[in-house]
Formats: sequence, C-alpha cells, structure tokens
Amino acid sequence: MKNSNSILILVHFLCFSLITNLSVGGDTISVNESVSSAQTIISSGGNFELGFFRPGDSRSYYIGIWYKKLYPQTVVWVANRDKPLGRADANLIISQGNLVLLDSLQNSIWSALAGNINPNISVTALLRDDGNLILSDVSKASMPLLLWQSFDYPTHTFFPGAKLGYDKRTQRKQVLISWKNLSDPAPGLYSMEMDPTRAQFVIKWNRTREYWASGSWNGRTFSLVPEMRTNYIYNFSYIDNENESYFTYSLYNSTITSKWMMDVAGQIQQQTWIYGNIDWNLFWSQPRQLCEVYAICGAFGVCDEANATCNCLSGFKPRLDRQWNSKDYSGGCVRDQKVQCNAITEDTDSSWITSIVRVPSSHNTNITVGEASQCRSACFNDCSCTAYTYEGSGICSIWTGDLFNLQHLSTNESERTIFVKRGSHEAQTKAKKSMKLKAILSSLSALMFLLIGSISYIYYRRRMAKRADRSKGTQGAHISHWHKAEGEAKVLMNENSDEAIDVPYFHLETILAATDNFSTANKLGQGGFGPVYKGIFAGEKEIAVKTLSSQSGQGIAEFKNEVTLIAKLQHRNLVRLLGYCINATEQILLYEYMPNKSLDTFIFDGTLCQLLDWKKRYDIILGIARDFGLARIVEGKVTEANTKKVVGTYGYMSPEYALDGLFSIKSDVFSFGVVVLEIISGRRNTGFYQSEEALNLLGYAWKLWTEKAEIQLIEMSSLESCKRSEAIKCINVALLCVQEDPNHRPNMSDVIVMLGGDGTNLPTPNRPAFVIRTHTSRTVSSSSDKKYIVSNNQVTITVEEGR
Repeated sequence: MKNSNSILILVHFLCFSLITNLSVGGDTISVNESVSSAQTIISSGGNFELGFFRPGDSRSYYIGIWYKKLYPQTVVWVANRDKPLGRADANLIISQGNLVLLDSLQNSIWSALAGNINPNISVTALLRDDGNLILSDVSKASMPLLLWQSFDYPTHTFFPGAKLGYDKRTQRKQVLISWKNLSDPAPGLYSMEMDPTRAQFVIKWNRTREYWASGSWNGRTFSLVPEMRTNYIYNFSYIDNENESYFTYSLYNSTITSKWMMDVAGQIQQQTWIYGNIDWNLFWSQPRQLCEVYAICGAFGVCDEANATCNCLSGFKPRLDRQWNSKDYSGGCVRDQKVQCNAITEDTDSSWITSIVRVPSSHNTNITVGEASQCRSACFNDCSCTAYTYEGSGICSIWTGDLFNLQHLSTNESERTIFVKRGSHEAQTKAKKSMKLKAILSSLSALMFLLIGSISYIYYRRRMAKRADRSKGTQGAHISHWHKAEGEAKVLMNENSDEAIDVPYFHLETILAATDNFSTANKLGQGGFGPVYKGIFAGEKEIAVKTLSSQSGQGIAEFKNEVTLIAKLQHRNLVRLLGYCINATEQILLYEYMPNKSLDTFIFDGTLCQLLDWKKRYDIILGIARDFGLARIVEGKVTEANTKKVVGTYGYMSPEYALDGLFSIKSDVFSFGVVVLEIISGRRNTGFYQSEEALNLLGYAWKLWTEKAEIQLIEMSSLESCKRSEAIKCINVALLCVQEDPNHRPNMSDVIVMLGGDGTNLPTPNRPAFVIRTHTSRTVSSSSDKKYIVSNNQVTITVEEGR
C-alpha cells in the first residue's frame, strides 16, 4: 500500500511537470502554457472555443473565438485581423505578464496589453462561457485583478453582456468594423460606432461618411429602429453617466444563441441561431434595404433593390471578377472599352451610354439650360464631366468623377435616364500612358539609367586612384587632353590609349535658353547627383539636361572621366550621351530625352501600376536580367590614401560597396535583386517601411519569406493574374541576389537560368543586407574608423584621416 501511494504521487508529479510544457486543453492559459495550431481552449460550458483558423478559402491563419457547438464555423472575434500569419506554426502564450501571439521566429504579431507591463505578476487568460476572453492578475488569488478583456475590443460582433459605447475619460470608442470579405477578416469598409453627442449609433463608410443613424435613445429603444419595440427576446439598456455612455443587451432566455454583427454588406444585423434549421435567423437589419448602404456596389455599380444584388452600369464590367463573383462589390466597375475623352471629337449618340436608374441625390452640379441639347453639350465639352441627366423643367445635372449609389428600383418610380460619357479624363490619361508602355517595356532605358550614375562615379574614382599611383613614380602615362575652343566639338583622349571619343560641346547660354533658365516647369526629376531638366534646342530636338550638384564632389578631371565613360557605354538600353558643358562651377551632361518617362513611373504610381499585370512584370524582370551586367566594365576596388567618400543611390548599392568601396559584378547582382523586389511589390526600397518593425523592403520581403507568406509581397493589382509558382521563384531569386556576402550571390548568367526554369531546387537564400530602415540625415551606424551617413537618398561613408 505504501509503495502504491508513492507511485501515485510520482505519477501526479510527472503529469504536473508535463502540463506546464504542453499546450492547454481547458478554458485557461497560464504561465508556461500556450495555444498552438493543434490545440484550442474551450469555455467551461462548451459555448465558445479559441484557437487558430483559416476563413473561407484564405491561406492565412488567424487566432480567434468561435461558437463551439455551431456548424458551419461562426467566428465572432479575431485578434490579429490586420496581421495574418502565412503559416500555422505560431503560439498564443502568456509571456512577461502579457498575452502574446508569437510567430515561428518569435516575433510578436499581437498582444493584449500595450505600454509598461510588470513582468513579475502572475497572469492567466480565461475564455468565459459568454465569449469574453479576459486577462487577469492572479497574484492575489482571493482578489483577481482584471487587466484586459476582449469585450472592450470587439471586431465585428457585439455579444450579449458586452458594452458598445464611449469612455468619456479616455475618449475611446468601441467600434464594430466589418470584415473585408468572407475570406478576409481585415477591417472592411463599414463600421458602427456611438455618437455620444446625440445618444445614438451611426454606421459609416470608410470611417468617414455617415449613411445610417439609429435615432436617439428614448428610454426603451432607439427611435429609428422600430423593430426594438416588438422585442420579446432581448433586454436593452442604455447607460449615460459621468464616466461613460454605452449600450448593452441581455437575453431573457439564456439558452438562446444570439449576436449583433456588422456585416460585410454594410448592414448591422441582429441574428438568432435556429437549431432545428441549423442556420442563423435574421431578426432585423439596418439599413433595411441593401441599396441604402453607401457605395455598396462600388463605382459605376447599380444596386438592384428587388434582388438585393449588384450589377454594372450598361457599358461597364466588374473591375475584379473574382471579388465580384464572391459578392464583394467594393471594387466597382470599369468601362468595357477605355476611350480617350478628347478622341471623341463629334457629339453623336454613340458617344454616350444610357441607362434608366435612380441617380445619386448628391455630388452633382445643377445648371439651368433651355433644352436637353444644351445640357448634353455642356457635359460633352467638359472632359471632367462623367455623366448628365436632364429634366424637362430645364434642370441639367452634371456629375464628375466616379458614380456611386446608382439603383434599379422594383418600379420606374423616381428613375431617370442618365447619360454616361464613353470616354473619361481618367481613360484619356491611362490611354496615353498605355501607348507609351510598349516602348518602356522594350527599351527599359529608364531602369538602367539608375545605374549609370553609380557606375560612372566608381569608374572615375578608380581612374583617379590610378592617377595618384602613377604620380608617385609611374612613368609614360598618357595625359588626357581637353580642347577649349568654344563652339567646337571636343575630343576626349582616353588616358590609357590613343582612342579618341567625340563628345559635342554646348555653350551654357544655349542650355539656359533651351531650359528656360532651368525652370522648375521643365524639371524632370532629381537624380543622385543633381536635378534633370527637359530642354528644347534648335529644330525642336528634345534633350534631357543633367546638372551636377556641388555635393557630388567632382573636380574637372573627374567630370572628364565620367563623360569619357558614359560616351563609351553605348548600350541599347542606356540613354545616349549627346554632349557636355563646363562653365566655371557648372558641370552639365546632355542626354537623349525619353518621352516615355521611366518604368518606375508605372511601377510606383497607385493608378498606373494597374496597367502592369503579372505577365508584364515577369517579362520586365526577364528583360532586365538579360541586359544586366555592366559592372564588369569597372570591376575592381576603389581606394584612396586617407579619405574615402562613396556616393550612389541609396537602396540600390551593395553593402560591400557602400561600406568598403568594393565594386564587382556581384554588386551589380545586388542592384538587380533590389529592382526585382520593387517590380514585384510596387514599392520603393528607400521609401517603404513598416514602422512597428523598422523594416525596409528587403527586410519586409525576408520576413514574409521566412513566414512562408511570400505571396503577400505581390502588388495588389497584379495579384489576381499572378502565377504563384512564378512569383515565389522571382522572390527566391531576388533574395539570393541581395544576400549580404557577395560570394553567396549568383552570377547574372545563373540568374537568367534560374528565372527561366520551373523554380524547383533553387538555393535557399540567406538573410539580406540592409534590413534595418534608416532615417534621413542621421548617422545610422558607426565604428572606430567609419561613419555611415544617410542624407537626401545618398549614402556617404567617410573614413577619418590617419585611421
């Protein structure tokens, strides 16, 4: 008997030891316990369950709460709704006195508490049978202290017993925000919140435009919600005191399952579960009609009141078919054919699309005209006019911009004929850009232009270093000659050969006249070494004029070397050097003008990027890969005796060049990798960052890669057309190119092979360089002998003299 007791005690001890290291199975998470992808916690009465889930057809994971006994799964609260996980190997854990969601790399994705936290307190998280997740300090078991509860931070569902209101002390509101769609719990377009000044609730579109109000509380109900008067299920209460104003409700029958929900369609709905039918029963909804929801059908969408659905206006089609088919209409509609406004020169019936609808009651301009033809003419001759309607009383209504809130009613009452222009100002702009796109894709000249400045600068620094070496004893070197005869072609002699390169010389007065004294109206952009202007010379020839700023640190000799180098680089994808000018402190280069602008104009513009589907982006990447490799021209190490200053475009420079002045073919590969990530994501490496984690684009791409969530890097407008395997392949190759150690990076020939393959068996990349974002004009790193300074998109690295 004694031995049996000893064994029993030993078993209890072992079980207790194991529990502290395994995921939980009850209703509580305690210290050293966690919820992983394979486990959940269940409230004591079995009403609610907390764990990881994937909504709809989503590939992302979330931590949330749902009804345990109901099928299909009904999620009522989501912790990380705006920070999805790409994989399920994460843990919800009690750590340092807080409830924290950690990903596979132990990064904090979500936490209950913010600010200063006492890590020494004993904390537990309990899922209650009313659906409330509470975090308590149980250091004093007799008096647990509430630290946080999910009822105070609702997502899209309002529980019985919870509060929905306004804290007058902190001025914080509880807000119900719809899901983006049925497969994405991210905050959507519609929200409901309290208006404490009028003791009512309001529903808003995009957090700004109010389109429904409940009416003030009259002691029993909200005045504009008559359904509350015939209630036999709920006990409603509205509390208003010096500390807070809030609305709450409870159930007369606790066995009934009921909830309020801010639906993805923009309606607040009160629902009860019908166990016999195994479905939710809609008790009431506001606004009552779907068509009363603001912008429910998106731009140029028409709401069908009879069928409670959306259709596109005649002559239009859904912008995003996949979303539209899943009843997410927020993307709206676009014209079947993109017609330039100015291309329609004659006002004929074919210039207009006509539909009989109820038109929006606002956002239009009314003018008085004599007859319908005058109204039509007023819209036709104004490129900003989208549509018009005309009433027989002489009232002409003009609409500009996108059309929202069009409706088809069950009868023809209040419907009018709206005339929508086939061409639009937006279509005109896009059409012009689209025509230029083919030239952009074929030449890629603008993208390669990014490298010219860096390559040329490295070249003349190397040449100057060699010149310094020769001055210490090297004999027989050729001295370059610079002819000074004004108005004549100048001949530059290569320092190491007798090769002559003809470069036309331009007078400063001629350049000033051509650029209107470097007028800001003619400014094309800002390069790494100075601004670039458009100039028009005799014969209407257009030229790009690059003025080198004093910050470039160039002397006359260095400038000559740059002209020599660029004149030699006559690559089909590089803009050609057409001339130069030297006048006192002025150093000017003249290039051929690129009327199609640069590729980055399309990649980084929120509207123009929609012209680049995934196939175009992939073709661009392949084209650049075949044309890259210019660095071999200037391969070698740039050195100076005591002081070194490296200048280039921040975000594209490899770490070995930025930090040590080493430049090689592998430095060129690094730049290629950065450009690929920019094309894929539509985001600049130097302008993008996530403030919470201080990540630049390289760091963000690496984070998604390690989380197996690479697809989130794809620019939204090309996501639908994206081939997943190709996208992951390109991201993999790009990360191989931006590895910190140049010896780990592939050669460009290998890159071309990898991009042309099926993407299998690719090497696994190491952590990229420069993953920490730095801020403008400050020292970002330092050691005993170097200072690395970022200023105005330039990286300057200075080695102190004598070190």
